[in-house]
Amino acid sequence: MLSGLTVFLPAHNEEGNIEGVVNGFVRELPGVADRYEIIIINDGSTDRTGEIADRLASSLPRVRVVHHTTNLGYGAAVNSGIRSAAEPYVLLCDGDGQFDPSDANLLASRIQDHDVVVGRRRHRADNIVRRLNGKSWTLLMRLLFRIRISDIDCGFKLFRRDILDAMELRATGAMVTAELMARLASRGARICEVDVRHLPRPTGEQSGSSAKVVFRAFRELFLLHADLKHTTRLQR
Repeated sequence: MLSGLTVFLPAHNEEGNIEGVVNGFVRELPGVADRYEIIIINDGSTDRTGEIADRLASSLPRVRVVHHTTNLGYGAAVNSGIRSAAEPYVLLCDGDGQFDPSDANLLASRIQDHDVVVGRRRHRADNIVRRLNGKSWTLLMRLLFRIRISDIDCGFKLFRRDILDAMELRATGAMVTAELMARLASRGARICEVDVRHLPRPTGEQSGSSAKVVFRAFRELFLLHADLKHTTRLQR
């Protein structure tokens, strides 16, 4: 059992999914941590996500909400979740219903010997375009940053909070989890992967393959590469 766990759920227009995700964690977390909190990061949703999140927070004492008044991007939502976490362990889980809350136990069982435990989607329940994009992205990240992770953009990761406290993340888009891994790896963090289930999206549409999201991710990728090279030179 973990002493305390913050689960944060980035959510943008997830009115059909967020309640099921929260209820799943409410069922599972008493078996994972002595204390827990669930934070919904409503990233400027234009549907009923914010309304549903507020209702859940008012009826469930361990649930709270952070609202972005406008859509700031996935990276900004992840940043808000990290900064809002109050417990010594922090679990990132996308709010789209594609991860099984019961798999939190799998990650928790490995965190005592590591700084980060990364979910690895055993059978990715996405269309072929997203699967190919994911493999290409992971390969590029491994080549540029020498990160030995096979599913780098998986939205199901468990961290020790103390390794995140001084972390300055610059990505505001989908690049953020790759940036997290690159910065942690450059600092010698102990990272392992655990197979997790990946479920079909219950409702709604994914935005990760849109041209705008992809363009921003590549722009942030090359900015990160330049930044880490500069940091490495300064440390020599």
